[in-house]
Amino acid sequence: MRSILALSFVALCLTACTSDPKETTSTGGNADLETRIAQLEKENEAKDQMINESLEFYTEIQSNLESIELKKDELRIKSTNAELSEDDKQWILDQIKQINFLREENAKKVKQLNKKLKDSNLKVKELESMVEDLVKSMKAKDEQIEMLQAELGSLDKAYSKLFDAYQEKAVLVEELTDELNTVYYSYGTEEELVKNQVIDRKNGFIGIGKKIKLMDNFNQKYFSKIDLTQEKEIFIEGSELKFVTDHPSSSYNLVSVGKNTKIKIINPNDFWKISKYLVVIVE
Repeated sequence: MRSILALSFVALCLTACTSDPKETTSTGGNADLETRIAQLEKENEAKDQMINESLEFYTEIQSNLESIELKKDELRIKSTNAELSEDDKQWILDQIKQINFLREENAKKVKQLNKKLKDSNLKVKELESMVEDLVKSMKAKDEQIEMLQAELGSLDKAYSKLFDAYQEKAVLVEELTDELNTVYYSYGTEEELVKNQVIDRKNGFIGIGKKIKLMDNFNQKYFSKIDLTQEKEIFIEGSELKFVTDHPSSSYNLVSVGKNTKIKIINPNDFWKISKYLVVIVE
């Protein structure tokens, strides 16, 4: 990462050297360069910190999943004994309590991790994919636990009731899945989106090279919320559209509806993979 910064620094220095020294002095080129380098270092430090924290969460959750798997197998083996002693029954109850505790801890940790990623405003695709994979693993584990619950319930209703208690009080995986499937969209004219603090507009040099992007601290209230697994079409009032956020062109089609346009999403996972936010300028 430092090598990348070094190369960037060299490239910027070469550019600065080729310009007129007077111009550099008058425009504060060196100060701008130092500010940009400091900003890059700050961004990289924040990203490194987020990655390290996320890996800690990931390790803890994976460890809990492995413990659940081990206890699940031990419970299944123990329950095959036709003659369970009172100590065996108590051991099974204790194991069920520990499994439920680990399930609750995982659900809380994933929710905390997901919140950290959102609050940081850092778009790290690998980390977002990691959270999605964790939720899938937890959901698969819960399905296995439900099968075990049915098996143990046939031996003693108390076992099944303990699992039911988890379902009532735990942070459910379904809630996390819904949160991960939630995406947002906003559209309007360029002036409208700038005015409502959705996009940031930089005019470049004498109007050349104008750049438009989603603001760092954009106005969340100006977005509509949808479920990517349910909503496959987004209606836009206008015929000439310009995408501000990145969405693979192969993942959608634009369908004209009179003077308006419908964004027909062919592959939701690909469409929302780069950004959970869709911003469209109507021209």
